[in-house]
Amino acid sequence: MGNTIVKSQLEDVRVFLGNTVGKLEEFLNGTTLTMLREEKAGDDQYYKGVLSSLRRLLVNCEEGLEACQIVLQTEPFNKGAAEKTLYKIYHQCIDEYFSPRSDRWYEDSRSAYTGKNSIKFHSEVPVSLSHIIKELESGFQNAREELEFYETDYRTKMMQSK
Repeated sequence: MGNTIVKSQLEDVRVFLGNTVGKLEEFLNGTTLTMLREEKAGDDQYYKGVLSSLRRLLVNCEEGLEACQIVLQTEPFNKGAAEKTLYKIYHQCIDEYFSPRSDRWYEDSRSAYTGKNSIKFHSEVPVSLSHIIKELESGFQNAREELEFYETDYRTKMMQSK
């Protein structure tokens, strides 16, 4: 891929991550466990786990955003560093959104056929938690579609170098 295409994708991802970080920060800074309990009585441990997963996602997105900014500011533009950054963002942000390590929610692959949101929680959650996940979903879907190439391309390069 040409430098201009990779640079353009990196800029798009930077904007996406900036928006995502802003939404997650606003939600996490304004939400407490007590507020979630008041909104909907439920399993405190599960609520804590969901909030923890969201914090992890926020940190990963902040790191990805910072990496994008550094690579974009570096002159001359380093295509290899940009591709590696996009690959890492795919794994640390996109994958973490659709399949968090803590397994607090999951992606329902059948939802693509129904037009509904693809993220499902293992337990019932307050509307505010459900809302933030739904609010972020389209951005993560778009980013995944744009960055899937780096997943396969990176693995191909790694296999060829062995």
